[in-house]
Amino acid sequence: MSAPLRISPGPRRRGPRRRRGTRPTYHCDVRPLVLAVLGPTASGKSALGLSLAERHGGEIINCDSTAVYRGFDIGTDKMPLEARRGIPHHLIDIADPTEVYTAAQFARDAAIAIRDIHARGKLPILVGGTGFYYRALTRGLFPGPGADEALRTRLNRIADARGPERLHRLLSRVDTDSAARIMPRDLKRIVRALEVYYTTGRSLTSHFAQTASPIADCDVFAIALRLPPALTAERVARRVDEQFARGIVAEVEALLARGVSPHVRPFGGLVYRQVMEMLRGVRGEAETRALIVQENRRYARRQLIWFRKEPNLKWFDGPGEGEVVLRLVEAALATHESRGVAP
Repeated sequence: MSAPLRISPGPRRRGPRRRRGTRPTYHCDVRPLVLAVLGPTASGKSALGLSLAERHGGEIINCDSTAVYRGFDIGTDKMPLEARRGIPHHLIDIADPTEVYTAAQFARDAAIAIRDIHARGKLPILVGGTGFYYRALTRGLFPGPGADEALRTRLNRIADARGPERLHRLLSRVDTDSAARIMPRDLKRIVRALEVYYTTGRSLTSHFAQTASPIADCDVFAIALRLPPALTAERVARRVDEQFARGIVAEVEALLARGVSPHVRPFGGLVYRQVMEMLRGVRGEAETRALIVQENRRYARRQLIWFRKEPNLKWFDGPGEGEVVLRLVEAALATHESRGVAP
């Protein structure tokens, strides 16, 4: 698939003025294309990304913050190898559970993968729902201030006394965007966002606005999927049933039996956190399933809020595996490729 063309008026030349009715001269500015398939959980992003990859000689780049970790498969809905139809998938299973894989690392790794895919004449297709990863890649990240241990200690004491939700409410008052993307119990990220605000006097979000993307020379065509809340609830409930049928509990037990600490970051993610609580006797399986459905629905709402604030996304209503959505996306992609070509 060829990269889209960009045009701009050619350089101004001295001499006779152009006669009325004649066309201006254009030159082409070819930029390599990166396609992104984004959206909330259970919206069918993986299915749509795979279909587009088959049609356009594409390769998938994971954009999910938990799928980077080895061993965490069912709860992250990683597509099994046999279901990938021979399409290469990148940035899946690249980190040990004990590692802290950051958005900055993702941006670097994804940029390298994109360059490599382009060099082989293929189309990079970014697929996932971690909005912070997408923003880090397409807008860049700032290095940030160093750790303020005294401030971190005070914030952690507040969390110990009143729970991380208290800090999350505080974050929502000083940095609404960060509060929308960070889970209410993700203490490390909450503390870091507050640390940046109190250390620099500016929110993490405002710092991000002044950064540069590592793929600024690429043309990113980003689409986002959107479903009605009732359909999201139905699909989430069905997926949770499938995760339990596939053995999510056994997967968690096997990870713990291998010596993976219950305190590693991926265990704090959706599905895994609730299953861990079930294994500790906090609640039974029926209540756990219901809670996972509820938390996924809330997460889907937060994802929609996040992506609505991202510029230049083209929205499509309907699940990604639907033929209607695929046709509409194909038409939009064809229009994008031909936009601006000199008549």
